[in-house]
Amino acid sequence: MRDVLSAEWLKFRSVRSSRLTVLLALGGVLLGAGLAQMAAGMYDSASPAQQARASVAELEEVVLMLPLLALGVLGVLAMTSEYATGLIRSSFTMVPRRWPVLTAKAAVVGLIGLVTGPAVVFGTHVVCRWIIGDRFGGLYQTPFTDKLPLLAAFALTVPAFALLGLGLGTILRSTAGAIALLVGLVYVIPMIVSKFPAPWDEWLGSVMIIALPRQISGDFTTPGIYGTSLPPWAAAGLLAAYALLPVLAGLWLLRRRDV
Repeated sequence: MRDVLSAEWLKFRSVRSSRLTVLLALGGVLLGAGLAQMAAGMYDSASPAQQARASVAELEEVVLMLPLLALGVLGVLAMTSEYATGLIRSSFTMVPRRWPVLTAKAAVVGLIGLVTGPAVVFGTHVVCRWIIGDRFGGLYQTPFTDKLPLLAAFALTVPAFALLGLGLGTILRSTAGAIALLVGLVYVIPMIVSKFPAPWDEWLGSVMIIALPRQISGDFTTPGIYGTSLPPWAAAGLLAAYALLPVLAGLWLLRRRDV
């Protein structure tokens, strides 16, 4: 198993697209800094009456979309790129039992997500505290310990989404199809669900992956467009299911397909 894990780590390090997706995810900190600077400038140029009514979204949640999609694509490519090049046949020839290959890929992809997610989320929070300061009613003056559960939940969503991408790539064996489904889960399906009549919009919105961090932490400081029906334990379990069930389904299919 250690040899398989070493091989998968070597594949990640030697492929340029892997490094580019990680760099793109880390670019979320720069995006957050730019948005914070823009918000601070607009606040400073507003009248006192406008400043009293002004509000801003928590920018960690806004920029979270970037590392989510970047690491999701990384997870997809970890499997589909081998199908596209035919390298998967060599991998399964060397490891006939197949499950160690997917397990090693999951370990590498999950570890990268565990490093990248906190780096982007906590890095964005620190930058925004510095730039925004006491503007917008002191949103970024809240004690760090009070925001830690929400920031940790945001950060953990990134490796979960990366594993979701790996699972979908294994199931579909199609880069375009798996990425389209990832984009749908983040953007398209939540927008469609929000148009449903009550209470379906609330119930279905609550199970969207992007809605889970706030439900896990119980932090609803700023209003969101997603549902809030799940208790923390259920939201945490659902996030784990998003990460693990597609990988397990992919493993089941791997053991039954010729390739």
